[in-house]
Amino acid sequence: MDETSKSRRLWGDLENSILAGRGIDIGCGRDPVTEDAARFDVEHGDANHITRHITERFDFVYASHCLEHMHRPREAILEWWSLVRPGGHLFFMVPDEDLYEQGVFPSRFNPDHKATFTIFKQSSWSPVSVNVSELAASLPNGHLVKLVLQDQGYDRTLLKHGRRAYPVLERAARLMLKAFRGSTSEGAFFIPALWKTVGRFVAVDQTLRPDVVAQIQCIVRKLL
Repeated sequence: MDETSKSRRLWGDLENSILAGRGIDIGCGRDPVTEDAARFDVEHGDANHITRHITERFDFVYASHCLEHMHRPREAILEWWSLVRPGGHLFFMVPDEDLYEQGVFPSRFNPDHKATFTIFKQSSWSPVSVNVSELAASLPNGHLVKLVLQDQGYDRTLLKHGRRAYPVLERAARLMLKAFRGSTSEGAFFIPALWKTVGRFVAVDQTLRPDVVAQIQCIVRKLL
């Protein structure tokens, strides 16, 4: 699912006003945040070390569900931050570790995730947890504009925290859901009853649904 398009439905005047001027979308895939934003993805270089490839400064630097794929997210985001001009913004989203990973790392839904994220905790079940509030505070000359958990559409009654006793059943259920999605219309695939039935027994990735997010949104402004 194109996460930026899903998130755009949640944005208000603040988010839309930030996405003005010259911007770059890191990890945009096929879903860039604006038509005229510069695009940076794997074919353009390594986002872990983006300053090796990009030297321009931007009014906004945007990244949706990319930071969790970085080997050292704290170091990567400092490089991303260096691309923001004074007065500009860093705007990013990451999955919430409790709603997405649900107490399991490596992630059962995306094994390429190299870190998990929470707004703030004194301690976490995850060995690679990152507090987004602390991450934002670490950005030099930064001012936190917005930090929010977005869980619209998420059904917490289906949440399964921690590793289940039936990993083979979980894998089979996920394959079934993906196959069913591929063979039916989107509307039919996302019948709530189907998710309720499967979710009674195994953990499901609710963000496969077009109406569900389980993420943290953060916006930081670089002071003049």
